[in-house]
Amino acid sequence: MTKLEQIEKSVSELSPDEFERFSAWFEALQAERWDREMAEDVANGTLDELAELALSQFRSQRTRSL
Repeated sequence: MTKLEQIEKSVSELSPDEFERFSAWFEALQAERWDREMAEDVANGTLDELAELALSQFRSQRTRSL
């Protein structure tokens, strides 16, 4: 059994209360990882080209209000 299969089995066996606690923990972990990746992308310039494209379209009025 792989590590992932063991985790899946363990999660499926959690009580409702344990599952809720696990879900909250996992959601926080995902948010933390996403935030870290976003900060790294900003720091290393990965998003610069997309930001400039968005600003260029805004300046040339090729956008619409949400």
